[in-house]
Parts: sequence; C-alpha cells; structure tokens
Amino acid sequence: MAGFKGQAENSLDSKGRLPVPAKMRRALSPDAKETFVATRGEEQCVVLYPLDYWEGEIEPRMRGLNMFNQEDRVFVRQLNRWADEVTMDGQGRIAVPKPLVEFAGLQPGEKALVIGAFDRLEVWDPTVFESHINDQPDYESLAERVMGGI
Repeated sequence: MAGFKGQAENSLDSKGRLPVPAKMRRALSPDAKETFVATRGEEQCVVLYPLDYWEGEIEPRMRGLNMFNQEDRVFVRQLNRWADEVTMDGQGRIAVPKPLVEFAGLQPGEKALVIGAFDRLEVWDPTVFESHINDQPDYESLAERVMGGI
C-alpha cells in the first residue's frame, strides 16, 4: 500500500459525514474494501486505519499484549472502546461516529483537516491542530533530533 500523505480540508456535513480526499482514497489498498477503522488518536484527533492495516497490523499487536498487565488492558480497552468500522459511500464519504466527532471537537458544517500519516489518516479540527502544532518544538529542531542520525 502506498502511504497516505498530504493534507486537505473538507466540511463535515450535518450527519457527520466527511469526504475522504480523492488523493488519499487512491492510496487505499483494495484489500481495505473501502473501509476504515475509526478510533481515537493519541492527541485530540480521529485516526482512520484502513481495514486491512487494522486487521493485519494493529489487531495482531494488541493480541500480543499481556492482558494480565493492567497498562496493556487499559490501552486495549481505550483503543477498542472508540473503534468503529466506517465504509465509504458512493461519494467517497465516511460517517464519523458521533463520540469521535465530539472527542475531536469537530463541528458539523465546519471544516475538518485530513492529514495523511503513512499508514493512517488523521482528522483534526483545524483550530485544535494549529494549537497542537504551535505547542511543539520548531520544525527545524524536531527534524534534526528525529532524522538527524539517519
């Protein structure tokens, strides 16, 4: 599967449907069956994993966790609690589950920022995203620390 990249802004409609940007739909593997698993992101965003990636990578890793370890149990509960399969309709839209819309601070009728993050898409309220980015180290310092040793 080609990685998701780039960004796009689309409006969330009154029913919580969000168009998946065409360039990002093209990166979706046929094995995903036009379906994503939507769940809570590590920050205040919605994460969309292609179904095939979820089933082939995420679920096996979660099954490998030690359910006798409290931290592992809590993580699995939290991730799966928010998880829901969403399939694109004929117009390339997904219905973002209402609890996730509320968690991410998305507003029907307002813009949502969709960001490609290789194996997943992230959906952000643009204002929340800008605030999050502004709270991070500057790009140059971050790039040097993260990629400088490669």
